[in-house]
This record gives sequence, C-alpha cells and structure tokens, in this order.
Amino acid sequence: MTGTVFVSGGSGYIAGFLIRQLIEQGWTVRSTIRDLSKEGAVRQLLAVDDSKLAFFAADLRHDAGWAEAMAGCSHAAHLASPLPRGVPKDPDELIVPAREGALRALRAAKTAGVKRFVMTSSVAAVAYGRGRGEHHFTEADWTDPQRPGLTPYILSKTIAERAARDWVARDGGDIEFCTINPSLVLGPVWSRDYSSSLSVLHKMLDGSMPALPDIGFGVVDVRDVADLHVRALNAPGMAGERFIASGPFMKLRDIADVLRAQLGPQAHKVPTRGVPDWLVRLMARFNPVARAVVGELGSVRHQDSSHAKAVLGWVPRPVEQSIVDAARDLIRLGIVKA
Repeated sequence: MTGTVFVSGGSGYIAGFLIRQLIEQGWTVRSTIRDLSKEGAVRQLLAVDDSKLAFFAADLRHDAGWAEAMAGCSHAAHLASPLPRGVPKDPDELIVPAREGALRALRAAKTAGVKRFVMTSSVAAVAYGRGRGEHHFTEADWTDPQRPGLTPYILSKTIAERAARDWVARDGGDIEFCTINPSLVLGPVWSRDYSSSLSVLHKMLDGSMPALPDIGFGVVDVRDVADLHVRALNAPGMAGERFIASGPFMKLRDIADVLRAQLGPQAHKVPTRGVPDWLVRLMARFNPVARAVVGELGSVRHQDSSHAKAVLGWVPRPVEQSIVDAARDLIRLGIVKA
C-alpha cells in the first residue's frame, strides 16, 4: 500500500528512519517540525527524494499547522513527544505537551479523513512501577500513574496513550487507532543532535557514569521500531491494537559488557563497578537523576514482543548490534571522545 502519510516530529530519531522507509516504499510524506528554519538540515540528513517529502511548522502545544500538515493524508504516524535529557522539576512540562499533542494530532486526522492512525507510545506506559523482582509484561499491562516514584517521562507516556485511546473510543469515528510501545531505542546515529535515548551509552563511553546502578532496560533497534510502524500502517485490522517493541531486558552491566567486548580500547572508560542500592537511595535525596531510578532498582522487566512478531511478522535484529552501532556512531561523530 502507498499513498500520502503524515509523520509528526520529522526531526526526531525514530521519525527519520520511518520517513526513509516510507519513501523507499513509495509513500509521499507530510511531516512536522517545530522550526522550519531547520528544514534544510533535516532534509540533508534524510537524503531522500525531496519531491516525496513536505514539511510544515507545528508544535505539540499549539493548534496552528496541524490541519494543514494532515490535509490529504489517508494514514498518520504520530511520533512527536517530549523526551528530555534530564528530569524536569514540573512533570507537566512533559505530560501536557505529550497528552495535548496526541489529541491535536487525532483531531486533525479526523478532520482530514485519515483512516489509520499509529501512535508511538512506550513501554513506559506498560511496565513501570512494579518495584524489585522479576516481572513479565504483555500489551494487556499498563503502568499505574498513581504509583509513587514514577518519573515525569513515564507519566507523560502513560497519560498520553490513555488520553488518546479514550478520545478514539469517544470521538474517533472510523479511525483505526493503534500504538507502538518501544523500549530503549538504540542504533545508528546520524548527527551530533542525537536522541536522549542514547544518553545511557554516551555516559558509559565518556566516563560520566563512573559506576553502574542495578537497573536496566529492554533494548530495541531504531530501524526495527521504524519497520514496525510501517507494518502497522499497512496491515489490515489494526483498530485498538497495541504492540510492544522490545528485545531482551538488559541490566546496565550487561550493556557495559557488550561495549567492552566489541569496542576494545574505545570502551576503556566504560564502568566495571556497580553502585550499591543504599548509595543510590542516599544520592536520590539531592540528585534528581538518582531519584528517577530508585523505584526501578533490582527490577527486571521482561516485555514480550511476541504479539508484534505473530500479527505483523516483525523480526528485530540482535540487540548487541544495536548497542555497538550506536556506540560506534557516537564516537565517529565526535559526540564521545573515546
């Protein structure tokens, strides 16, 4: 299937790979960025057929631009959502634009007559707040926003997806709505303006993470997340669907082991020591980053992607490749001085 598809957040990490894949398959893409002065730089990075790609200025917090960007589209992929490098003092800095941006995109899609709407959510909306121990999750699970200790990012993804699903059930009409829920997204890096999802590798490689707290993430490749979006845009019967996109759960020490094994001397700053839980809790009293991880100490979250594999034929690549490709690009681009 081809046609005209809307992709929000066109300068984003996943969106860049998605736009490339869609245009390679013959789609025409209409995308949004907050500042059109960056359009030239984004086009240069994407290196696609410019006649197949149009950009429009739109912001998650404002109505302007969404209807214009969505006009003429039969399909939509909403990827734009705030992903900070740090922890904001006010959770609403993330929650409000994530929720309201999703609703703006949905309203514009309904007005434009969009048939299929794929929203990028996160395993943050599925698998957090359970505490220490080994946990298993499927698409039927939800993070409870009332649990204490959840970060603003986790809250923003959970609340935004809930709000979007509620709106579709109430006002969506004939729109087929589904979500993609990725874990930690790694993989190739195109520019020095890199995604916050790569910060954990950056900190390991440059030595700013001197030791490893007992936390971890499911890992998934950015190319495979984009591919899953393409599949969800094309496949029949997607109304109400939810797809976890995650490889195996890896503790930070496991990721560090991959870096040292594959990068050799370039990984000489990657930490080898762990951080005792008591020290993380002590640091959390005055350090917002430490405070953000306290609730996940000792937690192992197995996030099952078998639904995406069975329904959409999704086949992700080995996560070790994603880790190494990301690390090598961070070094190649001079983001990390190895």
